[in-house]
Parts: sequence; C-alpha cells; structure tokens
Amino acid sequence: MASNPNLLSQKIRYSISSLCNSKPPYASSNALLSVFPFRRSTYLPLRATNSRSISAVAGGISFSWDDIDRVSQPQYAPHDCSDLGGFFDKIGICNRGLEMHSEFLPFVIEGQIVGYIHHHFANNLRSFQEVFIFPKDSSYGGCFGSHVTLHPMLKSHEGRTGAVGEVIKCLAEKELIPGIRNELYPVVSSFGAPIFFSLERAAAPYFGIKAYGVHMNGYVEKDGQKFLWIGKRSQAKPTFPGMLDHLVAGGLPHGIACGENLMKECEEEAGIPRSISHSATPVGAVSYVDIDGCRYKRDVLFCYDLKLPGGFIPKNQDGEVESFRLIPVGNVANVVKRTEFFKPNCSIVIIDFLFRHGYMNPEYLGYLDLLRSLKSGDCS
Repeated sequence: MASNPNLLSQKIRYSISSLCNSKPPYASSNALLSVFPFRRSTYLPLRATNSRSISAVAGGISFSWDDIDRVSQPQYAPHDCSDLGGFFDKIGICNRGLEMHSEFLPFVIEGQIVGYIHHHFANNLRSFQEVFIFPKDSSYGGCFGSHVTLHPMLKSHEGRTGAVGEVIKCLAEKELIPGIRNELYPVVSSFGAPIFFSLERAAAPYFGIKAYGVHMNGYVEKDGQKFLWIGKRSQAKPTFPGMLDHLVAGGLPHGIACGENLMKECEEEAGIPRSISHSATPVGAVSYVDIDGCRYKRDVLFCYDLKLPGGFIPKNQDGEVESFRLIPVGNVANVVKRTEFFKPNCSIVIIDFLFRHGYMNPEYLGYLDLLRSLKSGDCS
C-alpha cells in the first residue's frame, strides 16, 4: 500500500521533536571541531608597526590598512619576487587533513556518493532512524564496512529536504551544527547533475557535500597598470571577521544560476549595478578539499573577472564589508604571499588571477606545480 507523504512527514517531525529533547552521543560541537589555525606566515614573519601591531587574536587576525600597505610594498622583502613558497603555503591552508579521509563514512543517495560524514558525527544521526540509515555495504569504500543514506521512504526532493532539515534544526539546537544560515545548498554528485535534495548551508561541511560559489576579481586599469578592489570583512561576520576578501564573492544556493547569483552579490556586496556587472567574464574555476575535525569541505569556486570604470567606487549594501581599497595587483600578490590577511579561499582565486594576467613567469621555480594545485579538489 502506498504511503501518505503528509502522514510520513508528520511522523518524522514528531519523532525528531522527541529526539531533540534527548542527550546526543556528542553533547557539544567543541569536542568535534578544531578552529581554523590562523598562523602568521612561516614564509615571512610579520613585525609590529607603530600604526597597529599585526597580531593573532581569538577568531582572526587584527590588522589595519596601514599594515596592508606596508607589507605589500616591494621593498618590504625585495628578494622574494620569484619565490612562490608563500603561494604554496596558501594552497596548503585550503587543502588540509587528507590523511583523515579514512575517518569518514560515504554519504550515498540513489547509488551516488554525494558526501562524507565523520564517524563520530554520524553517531548523532543514528537516533533519527526514520531519516538516516546505515547499510552494511563496503562497495562505496571507507574503513567501516557501511555507509550513510536516507530512509527509502524519503523519495522526493521536498520530502528529503524537509526531513533532513528537521534533523539539522535539532542538531543546531544542541550546538552540534553552529552558524545556521537559513540558506539551502543543492546536494548533487557533480555540478549540473540532478539535485537529490537541498541542505542547510551551515551543515554542508558536516555532510561533506560538494559546495559551489562565485568569486569575482573586480579590477581597474590606470596608465597601463592593473589594480584590484579588495574588501575588508565586517568584524560582525561569523566567519573570518575582519579579514580581506574579494570585491564580490558568495556561495551558490539552490535554485539560482551562477551568472544571476554573481549579479545579485555585486549589488549586495559592492553596490555594482547590473548595467555594469552583466559584463563580468567567467574565466574558469578552482577547487580544494579541506578536512578539519568533523568538517569535510569539497568546494568549487567559479571565477569571474570584471573590468570596472576608473571612477567607480564600491559601496557595501548588506553590512558585511567594513571598507574597500584599490590596490595595485603586484601589491595584492605580495599580501597573499607574505601574510594570512586574506580569507583562505580568496588567495586561491587571486593566484589564479595572477597566472591569467601575466604576473607569474614560467621561469619561477614551481610554476607548473602551483598552477596544478589550483584544482586540488574534485573540480566536477
């Protein structure tokens, strides 16, 4: 007899509601998470200045635009122009923990691996037996002889999204998934493939799904020299507060195309009207895979370039950017190379820009290795 999807949904919500009042196997996310280790670059240690000291603080790095200007100057380290070591360091920061892959269970939907879930975090899902099941099957790899999938009664996109969403809400209340965004990411085996269901953005790394985003290099040409607009993130941002960022960047949520999402982000983050942003050029993609505790990030970033009018001044509209500066591209490269001021994945996109715009020479030792490393993750 066919099941009634509405009754099933009500049953799942009631079941999850009762489970939310019970103690989870892991009561706090603090035991599961390791905070991103903001480190000063081992390539070129930074020195304190009179304007403001460059020092590591809880949750980020404290620095001023004066610090950025100082460390970006060629004379700050006059002999490092052909040394790519600082760039390799930034690639490494976004590609940590690969040796921990064996600690994760494959997350499988309709025979496709769509993610990876740490075996400790997976224990928090075992109580939700009407949503998640753990078949004994080693055909998808892994070291545990099983994988995670959704209950076979959950067949539709809407039903899966709703049921998993109730679980995420419960886990968030128990502080097992922090920073809920109320934004859905599509769960797919690869970009453009059928969408199995949609998942809360904050939960994406805990389920190891592929996540996609758009990053735009907004640049200006003056007297034959290129400059990049750089943003400094608001101190109120829950992630990477106060760090440097692209002029425009954002995740790619469910139900919106890359180009449309980019134009939306241009308006919100930099006040760029569609009459200008529609000229942004798609120039490729970068990827990385980062395992940090129970979080497994498999990100692909679609890269865009936008040549802006010389007189354009960006104005943030959503309160997420503290300020902007227009900086010569060569100086931006020095900041990426010498510091960890940039939000980590922005460094990869900027390195890609440096290759495409002729700021990297094949004569530099490690040129091809660095180029290949821009797609360290599964770029699909």
